[in-house]
Amino acid sequence: MEGEHMDGPGEHERSAVREAARAVLEAHWVPEGYAVPNPATYPWQWLWDSCFHAVCWAELGDDRGLTELQTALSVQGADGFVPHMNYVRHPGVAADLWGRDDASCITQPPMYGHAVAELVRRGVDVSEETVAKAEHGLRFLLVYRRRLANGLVALCHPWESGADDSPRWDDFCPGGFSLDSWRRAKNRLVTSIELSPAGSPVANPAFESASAGFNALVVFNARELATVSGRSEITGYADELAECLADQWDQPLRTWADAGEAESGSGRARTLDGLLPMLVAAETDRIDAVAADLIDPSAYGGGCGPAGVHRGEPGFDPRSYWRGPAWPQLSYLVWVGLRTHGRHEAAEAVASATARGAMRSGFSEYWDPDDGTGCGAAPQSWTALAALMA
Repeated sequence: MEGEHMDGPGEHERSAVREAARAVLEAHWVPEGYAVPNPATYPWQWLWDSCFHAVCWAELGDDRGLTELQTALSVQGADGFVPHMNYVRHPGVAADLWGRDDASCITQPPMYGHAVAELVRRGVDVSEETVAKAEHGLRFLLVYRRRLANGLVALCHPWESGADDSPRWDDFCPGGFSLDSWRRAKNRLVTSIELSPAGSPVANPAFESASAGFNALVVFNARELATVSGRSEITGYADELAECLADQWDQPLRTWADAGEAESGSGRARTLDGLLPMLVAAETDRIDAVAADLIDPSAYGGGCGPAGVHRGEPGFDPRSYWRGPAWPQLSYLVWVGLRTHGRHEAAEAVASATARGAMRSGFSEYWDPDDGTGCGAAPQSWTALAALMA
């Protein structure tokens, strides 16, 4: 496995990854203005999926990236809230769950700040309106969303983190984690979300949690957007949030802990999303620890991409949904973080392994980090991120 880490893709392999990425995105494009994650399993629009797609389109020189981003932001509320699902293809299909026809009543990691910045870096003419919408969405999270006592932004539902069945939620699953009991618990948690007068999710008294990964992505996206729009009110809020996040570092576990009810328990599970604060961290020793663990085969390292859960965790399972497989969007984010902090050797190892996993898995939703066996939906559009990394 270590040997696989060291062999980066050649020009032929890089070209093959890009061609496969383009083919998937093209095949999944729908007239409503976005690429469906997977036509059979995920036919609707998901927020962070489409933000990642937007970057992929731009990398491939296609202006549909801007169209997809604008479609995702088209259901934004007046107060800035951006739903995590857009049902433009079939309004009302999930109204019983969300209480509205057009979209969901929760959000997802606000990757639109990064998407705007990446499009601009690639020469895409992003309108001032789109930039303003992205800033408005981040302001909603930084100003209107409930904060926990330590200052971190609270989630209203585990789905908002993007890591649906992460071991970090196990303390919120009555009787311990199982697929059936956690599915029921997640559905119940939708009913306890507190909405603002405008219908936006602001709190959930039944789910006291502030995800370290989600908070890191709020900070990261605010700072990314500032590279386009300049510093603003939200950048100051984001810097304050980063200071709160720094206090969540757990040195013995070499991860950042979630805040809230599970902080002393499952909120410290070693997961890849728990390492996302490295995107915005300033402490060199922490970055060094994360970089080492990401390529260590006894920690997260894998021949086909970083494992989604540390191999030392009791429930590690390399092929079980959110319990250990490699996820291309998380691999991409830690790759961005490694490059940002100048850890180029580790970044290259993560990139090469992820590209390998994408191809071996047939561009699956997620896959075994060791042998690339595909899991979940296949092909999945966000795996086109491998083209950027290759």
